[in-house]
Amino acid sequence: MEKYWKIFYNGIIPGNPVFVLLLGMCATLGTTSSAMNGLMMGVATAAVLVCSNLVISLIKNLVPDKVRIPAFIVVIATFVTVLQLVVNAWMPALNASLGIFIPLIVVNCILLGRAEAFASKNGIVASLLDGLGAGIGFTFALVLLGASRELLGTGRLFGATIYPEDYGMLLFVLAPGAFIALGYLIAIVNKIRKVS
Repeated sequence: MEKYWKIFYNGIIPGNPVFVLLLGMCATLGTTSSAMNGLMMGVATAAVLVCSNLVISLIKNLVPDKVRIPAFIVVIATFVTVLQLVVNAWMPALNASLGIFIPLIVVNCILLGRAEAFASKNGIVASLLDGLGAGIGFTFALVLLGASRELLGTGRLFGATIYPEDYGMLLFVLAPGAFIALGYLIAIVNKIRKVS
């Protein structure tokens, strides 16, 4: 049981895909102009990550080594396509908000990295927990970055007004603000990791 806990926990804090491994920066920087966008992108990516890890763990012995990476990409692309169709059909506002970033989940390094490094070498339960842990860690990072950018840029948090928008710094809602906020959050996380 402790082994499974370590696998799950590793993706959340010690091996956080954004703050520690610096993976998935396109989605991280592009979709986190608000906390809600960060949450939705994180949940979407986590769902694909869990499902693809599960399937890749199931088919790992059936796929020849020469076509392993393309096979993994096809599995990931299948789940992303299903996700995009579901979002487009039932959540058009979310589809409009995240736009091109949903199809770009296919090329997110986190998914292929977890498939190659973990799911292709471990059992179903361990792969499922690894995907879930990395997905939660990615979602946590996106929500934290989106919340800080939204709060500093507009004075709101998840759409609720915290202070008047006149006092917000527009820079944090724009692309350069994503880099600045992410840099400070990475520095804070590194400091906390060194202390503990």
